[in-house]
Amino acid sequence: MTAKIISNGILRTIAILAGLAGLTWFVLQIQTVIIYIIISAILALISRPFIRFFKQKLKFNNSLSVITTILIYTVLIVILVNLFAPLISKQSENIALLNSEEFKGNIEKLRKEVNDYLILNHIDVLEKTQNIDFLPGIKNIPNVINFILSKLGSFSIGLFSVLFITFFFMQEAKILSKATLVLTPKKHLLHVVRSIETIKDLLSRYFIGLIIQISILFVIYTSLLTIFEIENPIIIAFLCASLNLIPYLGPMMGGVIMFILTTTNNLDLDFRTEILPNTLYIMAGYTIAQLIDNFISQPIIFSRSIKSHPLEIFIVILVFGNLFGVLGMVISIPAYTAIKVIAKEFFNKYKAIKLLTKDF
Repeated sequence: MTAKIISNGILRTIAILAGLAGLTWFVLQIQTVIIYIIISAILALISRPFIRFFKQKLKFNNSLSVITTILIYTVLIVILVNLFAPLISKQSENIALLNSEEFKGNIEKLRKEVNDYLILNHIDVLEKTQNIDFLPGIKNIPNVINFILSKLGSFSIGLFSVLFITFFFMQEAKILSKATLVLTPKKHLLHVVRSIETIKDLLSRYFIGLIIQISILFVIYTSLLTIFEIENPIIIAFLCASLNLIPYLGPMMGGVIMFILTTTNNLDLDFRTEILPNTLYIMAGYTIAQLIDNFISQPIIFSRSIKSHPLEIFIVILVFGNLFGVLGMVISIPAYTAIKVIAKEFFNKYKAIKLLTKDF
């Protein structure tokens, strides 16, 4: 091997590494745009059954079907804004005008009542917390609210961008497919086309199933919080239900949020006779809702969409979670479904692939 060959190999390696570094830098610079495209692609997948319904049942042409679907999304967004904006505004105003010393006093009173209750029952778990300064950063909450409000402009731009991109994804349903096929060798064309169509169908059913799952939880949580007269039940229910998008970890986070918000909802009430019983009943209802979700909603969604065994899904979520964190857990099931479809088309001769994709 001559020095020239070695130097050319080194230069080629350096060029490849520089190209990868440049590509990584470019992706990081446009990551917001990439997120918009991904969200738009998901909305386009969710919209497929609706567009098909408008075409087949109502005899709309493609453009009218797409416009109608976009209008439905817009109306839903307007309804949500009108529903949540006054509540969020009121909460923001309350927090901005909050008397931090009074609030800390209420928290301290609650802590003492909890401590007295546990000591009465010979439990001294909270004894060591009596000198803790609760919520030392409460005075910074208005700054947090101002930060959130400053992001509303960016959110509006992002929302418009997503709807705009979604419109063209639905209007030209094969735009992503065509972009993929351009880069596909001719000998693999048929496999790629079949893979794309299968992935679209499976993910459409999966995302629609997720919407149904979250809607069921939202209704249960809202009813539960309304029965016990918790303030802003819709906001709390929507937040806790939406967290179920994060497999396994999301329900635990939702449970913690619901526990904190329901416990601190009426700090001026007696802990033993009112706060504690209400919180326990609400958390019992939350647990029942999660059992319904785990044993009824999720099995139906997974069996009819991604067609994977629960243990298989659990392992995949763990792997993606370890590799990419919380975001990895969210995208794990759609990504794994796409991988399985591609594996079935291109590597079906292997026994392991046949076993994993036998239900496809």
